[in-house]
Amino acid sequence: MIKDYSGVMVYAEQKNGKVHPVTYELLNKGGELAKTLGVPLMVVVPGPKGMNLKDLIYHGADKVYHVSSDELFNMPEECVFAENINKLIQEVKPEICLFGATTFGRSLAPRIAAAQGCGMTADCTDLQIDSDGLLIQIRPAFSENIFAHIKSRTQPQMSTVRYKEFDPSIRDESRSGEIIEIEGVALKNPQVKVLEKLITDDFDITGYKVIVSGGKGLKNPDDMRLIEELANELGGAVGASRAIVDEGYATKPHQVGYSGNRVKPDLYIAAGISGAPQHLAGMKDAGIIVAINSDPSAPIFNIADIGIVGDLYEVIPYLIQSAKEAKIKKLG
Repeated sequence: MIKDYSGVMVYAEQKNGKVHPVTYELLNKGGELAKTLGVPLMVVVPGPKGMNLKDLIYHGADKVYHVSSDELFNMPEECVFAENINKLIQEVKPEICLFGATTFGRSLAPRIAAAQGCGMTADCTDLQIDSDGLLIQIRPAFSENIFAHIKSRTQPQMSTVRYKEFDPSIRDESRSGEIIEIEGVALKNPQVKVLEKLITDDFDITGYKVIVSGGKGLKNPDDMRLIEELANELGGAVGASRAIVDEGYATKPHQVGYSGNRVKPDLYIAAGISGAPQHLAGMKDAGIIVAINSDPSAPIFNIADIGIVGDLYEVIPYLIQSAKEAKIKKLG
């Protein structure tokens, strides 16, 4: 182990000054690792001026490095963030760096690992410290049939961690810490230039308590309206399997699965989804799973709490009507 490296650093992902919830989960787990090692817990957040940085200290950070400048957000964010975080890592030398395995985190972390010349383990579900003080990075492999335990020979030890694997850290306003302002550095020779930022689908499926997902059992894109209507009646969100996202039935933010979003709602309804391992990896930890499929041998039934063998075009309208009647009874 290289003694020059010390401390645990968490990347705080933010958008328009709002910190992504995965950050607080990383602060919880990162705090455990830092306590075991007897080192400080640090946060790096490239973000606009005026952010509520004290909240990161209240959630466990000992030091918060705030990287900002007027030019910083007019450049490709992954590239310019990587440039600035690399510079900070070279100065601070944390032994562990943690990133959320979000769409953005999965793009940012490998750039930093490559620049640092170190290894990186993606999509971890657990992290531990061994007797030598090294990080054990645990991640599922082979369609989650085994869990690989990985150690890095290089420093810093870097991991991306799946969202909703850990509880968020507890907020404690009595905590104190240091906020360090850093002037952001622009890219010297940017190969990509941001001409205009367009408003895109800012939908985040991960926060919903009810999700209704459609799969290949749907015959055409217009049939997603059935899924949408049931989700609306239940006060939930629309999800989708990778297959129908690829077909253009739904956009990427709605995709549930290993290459999409990992969700843990109280209720997950899978309509016309066979249950490929890739999809199950994203929703198997839901509170109650309801599967609707015309094939009684579909793998989705192996993990479902309630299985309905039937045509979704008959079952979904029945559930919609039942939900409407339940609302009327409640109002009455």
